Amino acid sequence: MTNSNHRHHRIDQTFLGATELDDELIKQLPKEVLLRVFSYLDVVSLCRCAQVCKYWNVLALDGSSWQKINLFDFQRDIEGPVIENISQRCGGFLKSLSLRGCQSVGDQSIKTLANHCHNIEHLDLSECKKITDNSVTDISRYCSKLTAINLDSCSNITDNSLKYISDGCPNLLEINVSWCDLVSENGIEALARGCVKLRKFSSKGCKQINDNAITCLAKYCPDLMVLNLHSCETISDSSIRQLAASCPRLQKLCVSKCVELTDLSLMALSQHNQQLNTLEVSGCRNFTDIGFQALGRNCKYLERMDLEECSQITDLTLAHLATGCPSLEKLTLSHCELITDDGIRHLTTGSCAAESLSVLELDNCPLITDRTLEHLVSCHNLQRIELFDCQLISRAAIRKLKNHLPNIKVHAYFAPVTPPAVTTGHRPRYCRCCEIL
Repeated sequence: MTNSNHRHHRIDQTFLGATELDDELIKQLPKEVLLRVFSYLDVVSLCRCAQVCKYWNVLALDGSSWQKINLFDFQRDIEGPVIENISQRCGGFLKSLSLRGCQSVGDQSIKTLANHCHNIEHLDLSECKKITDNSVTDISRYCSKLTAINLDSCSNITDNSLKYISDGCPNLLEINVSWCDLVSENGIEALARGCVKLRKFSSKGCKQINDNAITCLAKYCPDLMVLNLHSCETISDSSIRQLAASCPRLQKLCVSKCVELTDLSLMALSQHNQQLNTLEVSGCRNFTDIGFQALGRNCKYLERMDLEECSQITDLTLAHLATGCPSLEKLTLSHCELITDDGIRHLTTGSCAAESLSVLELDNCPLITDRTLEHLVSCHNLQRIELFDCQLISRAAIRKLKNHLPNIKVHAYFAPVTPPAVTTGHRPRYCRCCEIL
C-alpha cells in the first residue's frame, strides 16, 4: 500500500470511528436532557429529529415534547387524521394548539382532540371553515382549563357555541369571534355571565353585536383590557360610556367603522380609562377636536392611534396630542383633509416627536406641503411615513428628509409625466414609458 493510500485509509477510519462515537455519545445523553432540548423545537425540527435514529424517534415523538403546536405553515395540507394522531400522542401534555387556516379539519378531529387533551389552554381554530357548534360542545365539555380560543371566520359558529363556552370554560380570558355572522347579543350575554374573568374580546365584522351585547360585557367582565368592535355599526355612545365606566383597566380599543359614535364616547374614555395605550377610530366621522382634546388631557400613555377618515379634526387635535401624549409611537391621519403643515409643526414640537414617534401616515391629506417634511426632520426616531396622494409634496423635499433621516422609509407616489403630443414626423414605435427604450 502506498503512503497516499495508507493516509486515505486512516482518514476513512477516523471519520467512520467519529460517526460511531457520536452515535454512542447521543445514546448516553440522559433522556431528560434530550427531552428538554426537544421542548424548544418547532414541529418541523421535531419531525426531522425523529428520523435520526430509533432512540431519537421515541423521544422526539414523546408527548411531552409537543406541548405547543403551531400547524399554520402547513395549513390546507393538514387532514383530520393528522390532528387525531397528534391528539392521541400528546394527550394531557398538549397546552397550546394552532390550526389557523387548516380548512380540512372538521368536527370529528376536534372531538378527538377534546377527548384526549383535557389540559389544553390556548386553541386557535381561526379560518377552520368546517368547524360547527358541535366542536365547541366537545371543547366545553372536556377542556375546562381553556383560557383562550380563536374562532375568527368560523362562519358556522352560532350563539350556542358561546353558551357552551360559558358553561364549561369559566377560566376563559380571551375569545375572538370576528366575522362569525351568526353571533348576536344573546350569545355575548351568555358568554359574559359565565366568563367573568374575560380580558380580551374581539367581534370584528359581527353586524349583530349591538349596545346590549357591549353593556353585558361591561356589566359582567370588569377586567376587560382589549376590545375590538371594528365594523359593529349599530353601537352607540351609551354602551361605550358604560364600558368606559365599568372597565377601568381597558388598554386597547378598536371602534373603527362604528359610525354612530360621537365625542361623548371619547370624553368618557378620557375620564375613566387613563391606561389606554391603543385607540383605533378609523371612519368615525362624528369625532371632533373636542373629543381628542379630552383624550390629550388625560390619556398620557397613548402609543398608537388610528384616526383615518376622522374628517372633522383639525390642527387643534394634533396640538392636544403633542402636549398630552408623550409616548405616541404610531399615528394615522390619512384622509383627515383639514390637517395642515401647522398641525404637523405642533406635533413635532411635542415630546413624542423627539423620543417616540416612529410611524406617521398622511395619505390623502391634500393641504400637506414640503413644509411638513421640514418639520419632521426633528423626529429622530421616525422610521416610516406615508404620503400617497399628497399632491403638494415634492421629490426634492423627500430627498432632503432622507438626508437628515437616512433610515426612514418614505412611501409616496408620483404619477408619470405625460409625454408631449407628437405633432410632426413619424409616430414613435414604442411609448415613452416602455422599458425597451
